[in-house]
This record gives sequence, structure tokens and C-alpha cells, in this order.
Amino acid sequence: MIQSTFNEKVLSILEDKIQVIKKDEGAIYLVGPIRLPVNLYGETVVFKWYCWLEGCEQTENFEEIINKLSSSNLAEYQQSSVLVYGDFEYSEDALIRMHSICHTGDIFGSKRCDCGYQLKQSMKMITEHGTGALFYLANHEGRGIGLFSKAMAYVLQENGQDTVEANESLGFVDDSRNYDDAIEVLKALRTKPVTLITNNPKKLEALMRAGLPVSGRTPIWGDISEFNEKYLQTKINRSGHLEDEGTFPNEQS
Repeated sequence: MIQSTFNEKVLSILEDKIQVIKKDEGAIYLVGPIRLPVNLYGETVVFKWYCWLEGCEQTENFEEIINKLSSSNLAEYQQSSVLVYGDFEYSEDALIRMHSICHTGDIFGSKRCDCGYQLKQSMKMITEHGTGALFYLANHEGRGIGLFSKAMAYVLQENGQDTVEANESLGFVDDSRNYDDAIEVLKALRTKPVTLITNNPKKLEALMRAGLPVSGRTPIWGDISEFNEKYLQTKINRSGHLEDEGTFPNEQS
């Protein structure tokens, strides 16, 4: 009886924070918003945090979902999430960033890439704009190849290959990232136009193909050094990233 009462109490707290986003097959379960104070360049900024989980079935039986958590071994897998700032649902324009997880850059501050810089800088841009969202996409490590494969790709890069060559040498395509679930979450949180923070036209195309109202694109180059210069040039020369005038040194002359 005590356990049953406890479960009912837990359910009453959580059910108002769970949203079901139905797909053709299965569903996305979105939890939030959750108040998340973040240290951003020495200042505390309060975001609203959501996390989502893809499921094979569609159900609004939230008690069933909660009861399965402890046996689902979710720590063995990564779940994606989104940080929302300001009046994201109703403001006329908002900045968004579709940020691919980078264990080495985001956590360790690696200078081999610009991911850690892009993560913090996009959060700063969003707060300065007044409203926006940063989508943190957990299954995008190494452009979709996973962390262990990325480590092997780094070994190949240390032996002369560029990012694209290393991925292809391991049997992967250059970029296998998918934005479908993030786009469904975005649609659930906002219907008004968004401006995308990116240098990657594939991200812009993914949003536009999904029919989202996109009002523009904002570049995000920076933190360029001897350690990541070749990596950044490969993004432009081989992966089609957009080199915005005045934001990246021209070394192709």
C-alpha cells in the first residue's frame, strides 16, 4: 500500500511534465521544462531544459513508462536534449542551434575541433538575442560514427588523413547525422520562424525539407588555431560548410 501511494505521488508530479510526440512508427517522449541554471562565461543564466527518448510504441500510460526506467539500462545509451531560453514558443524570431555531441571538444575542451567553442558561443548568442534553443544531439558523435570509431579516426588523422578520408577509411560516409527527431521536438515547442546558427548547409536543408519556417542563418566560426586549422578547412573544402566573408582566414589563395 505504501509503494502504491508513492507511485501515485511520483506519477502526479511527473505526468504534467511528459509530452508525447507521435510519429508514423513509435513516439518521442519529451520531459520538461526543468529549470537549469548554467555557468556561461562567468555568469549564471537560467535555461529551461528538456530531454527526449524515442520509443517503439505510442502510449500515454506514463506510469508504464516510469516503471520501465529502472530496467531499461538507459545509461548505456545516449539521450538527446534541448536548452530553451526566453519566450521560445511565442516570440517572433528565435535563434536555434542543432549541436552534435562532441565528447572530446564539449567535455575536455579539445582544440582539435571547434565544437566546444561552438557550444558555448551559440548559448551566448541565444541569450544575447533574448530567445532561442540549443538542441544537444547525443547520437551525432563523430558525425554519426560513435565515440570509439571517432578515436580510431583520430589515429588515422594523426597519420595524414583528413576528417572525411578517416571516416571513409573506416567504412562510414562523411556525415551520417539525422535531424528528424530533433525537428519533431522543435515543431512541438515552436511554430514561428527560427534563425539557425550554423555553417553547415545540410542542417539548414534538413529544417527546410521538414517544412519549418526558417527566417535565416547565422554563421559561427571562431577559436581557430594551429591545432584545428586543417580540420576547419576540410569542413569548407570537402564537407561543403559555408565560408562567410570576414569570419575565416582565406588560405586557398
